[in-house]
Amino acid sequence: MLNGVLSAIVVLGVLPVFEVVFRVLTNISLLELMDFNHPLLKRMLLEAPGTYQHSLVVANLGETAAESIGANALLVRVGAYYHDVGKIPKAQYFVENQIPYRDIHKSLKPSMSKLIIINHVKEGVELAKKYHLNPKIIDFIVQHHGRSLVYYFYQRAKELEPKSGCEEDYRYPGPRPQSKEVAIVSIADTIEALSRTLDEPTPSRIREMVKDVVRKKIMEGELDESDLTLKDLEKITESFIRMLNAIFHTRINYPQDNGDKESTKPQENKSK
Repeated sequence: MLNGVLSAIVVLGVLPVFEVVFRVLTNISLLELMDFNHPLLKRMLLEAPGTYQHSLVVANLGETAAESIGANALLVRVGAYYHDVGKIPKAQYFVENQIPYRDIHKSLKPSMSKLIIINHVKEGVELAKKYHLNPKIIDFIVQHHGRSLVYYFYQRAKELEPKSGCEEDYRYPGPRPQSKEVAIVSIADTIEALSRTLDEPTPSRIREMVKDVVRKKIMEGELDESDLTLKDLEKITESFIRMLNAIFHTRINYPQDNGDKESTKPQENKSK
């Protein structure tokens, strides 16, 4: 009995050291990072509540997709929780945190808006190191946008400043996702954001939107270094479609009960 107790104490004591030395992340550490009382998650909830809610949905989408292909679902969930922590310092510049909605970027040049948006990756890494997150989690922060284009501000720049800047100036610095888990979060992040723009999220529109996102990721080479196969992507796509249909399910439009209203009308009105 004493040997068992001492062995457990030794293992738990030296585990963090081995994680740092060998750059591995155990399920014990992942479960600790999942705690919503983690100071960084609590800070995101208070300072960037829209980003916090977005991250929860991305985590749910990503975890289910990871399970469908046998990837590390726990790592995907935790990585999704922290992938956008870099938005905390300038939360008001990101649309999900603008309540009520006010386009703060209208007063800024597209080139300046682009710098603010892209810089959330760098600020996320700085916050992650400040709160001593494992490098495996930092990979989600650095890689989830890959080399994708900040399309909205690139289009605005072409309209307002045709001769200033080129497409490469409006791309994230990368690198592209280097693992299946980061790639899943990358796709889920884009899909969750676009799903909020659907006027009528019917099953057919959700399916079309998800397939279009995956198709564009493939065409742009964003998934080339992630080891995801076409079979994996097919399973991931179906998982996302199923989850989004559950999120945007319709409800019955219950008829109003006018009984109480009738009983509260003045008596003379009833007699007319």
